[in-house]
Amino acid sequence: MYVPPLMHYFMLLLFGLPCFLSAYLPSQSDGFPMKPIVQPELAEFNGTLYASCKMKPNTRLAEDQPKVYGRVLFRQGRVDRPLEVMFKLKGFPDAKQMRAIHVHQFGDLSEGCDSTGGHYNPDKVNHPKHPGDFGNFMPRGGRIRERTTSDVTLFGPLSVLGRSVVLHAGEDDLGQGGDAGSLLHGNAGHRLACCIIGIGSRNLWDNVSQ
Repeated sequence: MYVPPLMHYFMLLLFGLPCFLSAYLPSQSDGFPMKPIVQPELAEFNGTLYASCKMKPNTRLAEDQPKVYGRVLFRQGRVDRPLEVMFKLKGFPDAKQMRAIHVHQFGDLSEGCDSTGGHYNPDKVNHPKHPGDFGNFMPRGGRIRERTTSDVTLFGPLSVLGRSVVLHAGEDDLGQGGDAGSLLHGNAGHRLACCIIGIGSRNLWDNVSQ
């Protein structure tokens, strides 16, 4: 059956326009006008994000190695503010030995701390310029009780949420060891303990701070 060209245009408008509008324009069910998506914890804690990492010994640790437990806590007021980090760790021997702590790439403990990958290094730079290179800490009385700030962030696509923190057996040479390992991980030795970074609460930060 012959259909005049004008009828083709009419049918296109009649049936095609609603499909086009439904695909590209927000519907009433979308809550028009559309509202920006806000992370619930930002609203709950007045724009501040908190994170927590519960440190446990490496499951592949030799029997003669120290068993370290504790927490690493994070607080960041805004995306443009430095990240505050608090370490509360225990279980170190009395011998004076600096211990290195770093953020590692993966939150994967399927093979103990050995499956956390290398240092978190989104900018592909040499150690110790990785954003999660916290440096060295000296235990006192079998404990590490320290605070520092860091270039890592809890916000956006480079957030360390879901990644890991690893405590090493030795001292970080801070890239001055003169070999390839020094520029990768600071020759800090095997991995004593580790944990996965997850969203935390203000209450936990406040309680551990006391």
